[in-house]
Amino acid sequence: MDIVLTAVLAAIFFYVLYGVIRAATRDGIIAARQSRKTDATQNGQEMTHDEPAS
Repeated sequence: MDIVLTAVLAAIFFYVLYGVIRAATRDGIIAARQSRKTDATQNGQEMTHDEPAS
């Protein structure tokens, strides 16, 4: 019975950890896009899509 409880708790822990890492990655990507967009606007380059400037 102890091994089953340990396995369930480990599964819950790793599922929550996965969610936290996924959310942090998503937020980081969004922040980087906003920062790049802000930098481009301040430099007068106005990027209107997500493709790199040439």
